[in-house]
Amino acid sequence: MSSRDADESEASRPRDEPVAETYPGLEVLSTDPDNAQTDARENLESYLTPRDEHYVRNHHRTPEIDADEWTVSLTGLVDSEAELSMEELRTDYPTDSVVHMMECSGNGRAYFSPDAEGDQWTFGAVGDAVWTGTPVRAILDAHGADTADGRWLTAMGGEAKDDEDVFCRSIPMAKALDDCILAYEMNGDPMTAEHGYPLRLLVPGWFGNNSVKWVEEVRVMDSMVVGEEWQSRDGRDYTEYQQSSYRILPAQDEEPERYAAVDVADTHDQMRATDEIRNAYLFDQLVKSLVTSPADGAELSPGADGRIEVTGVAWSGDDRVERVEISADGGETWDDAEFVGPDLGRYAVRKFRYVWDADPGEHTVVARATDDRGRTQPATVSDPEEGLRGIEGDRYPWNQKGYGNNAYRPLGVSVTVER
Repeated sequence: MSSRDADESEASRPRDEPVAETYPGLEVLSTDPDNAQTDARENLESYLTPRDEHYVRNHHRTPEIDADEWTVSLTGLVDSEAELSMEELRTDYPTDSVVHMMECSGNGRAYFSPDAEGDQWTFGAVGDAVWTGTPVRAILDAHGADTADGRWLTAMGGEAKDDEDVFCRSIPMAKALDDCILAYEMNGDPMTAEHGYPLRLLVPGWFGNNSVKWVEEVRVMDSMVVGEEWQSRDGRDYTEYQQSSYRILPAQDEEPERYAAVDVADTHDQMRATDEIRNAYLFDQLVKSLVTSPADGAELSPGADGRIEVTGVAWSGDDRVERVEISADGGETWDDAEFVGPDLGRYAVRKFRYVWDADPGEHTVVARATDDRGRTQPATVSDPEEGLRGIEGDRYPWNQKGYGNNAYRPLGVSVTVER
């Protein structure tokens, strides 16, 4: 058996041990289904997050899949529909890789007050990895797909039982053609079951909810998945995770407004276009940063020169991180940090460093990032009574499910500098 075969055997082997034992670098939030986040900020210091420290977010149980028997259907607006095996995906099409700092759209939910619905993720539902697979464009081109403006690619997960809603997401065709892949490897090895083995739609720069796991069908459509026919397809609802979940729903709304299509894919811009899109869809990630060292609660002794090093990471959806600033007084005053290390692409993490002339005493250290469109992280989450639908000034909109939080102040670390 080759090392690759051994890895695949391990990935597809039924998991008897709990997720905490399979992923020792994670803090487990729930086990039915499996949901866990990296348990320490320093786990994100490396350029690539090890698989056992990369967060896990599932809606249904983790399936046990034999990759040799797994196929993905290509359907919809194509000249020739197809049933593609894993072997065909690996050998009949090009292979591509992308480094992506993936973030769960619920990351930071624990910092909402009052509490928002769902598992209380703090800072750790994020991870930077190399994803390898088949470019979606190559598959669509080979089968004569209609990829005109306004078309959508819908991916359907195969993990739901017969009485459960299917996890299903629709991606604008322009994004699908640009850089999406059907991924079968993570950091050079087959994905683990919890990360989507054997096949996952990987949407670089977008929130993790768009990267559908255990893909069993991709369909070319002239709209997003919406309407009664998709709410009762084979007796199950395919619209829940596109049209109801993963929407910005302020306190005053009972249900998000459903759309067949939207012209604006940028999440930040959607939140501003409230006349066109009442409840933004969680598509591309927002600009964000995190101090990884020093640790929260640390007691620090400056070096001989009286200085302390602050390090961290930043990322920003479809856009690039342009600038990171550091404040040692909770956001009253700011200085520029410097980027360090290699640039692994626009979807990868950017590492930063700041040398702090630290005075003795208690300090709150925070970081804020700005993307190449000039958009900077807000400071706090708004009160529900404000009813915000988008970022306004220095406030991120409180929403019922706690999605998209990129406010910098809750992510600060409190440290004591000794004499």
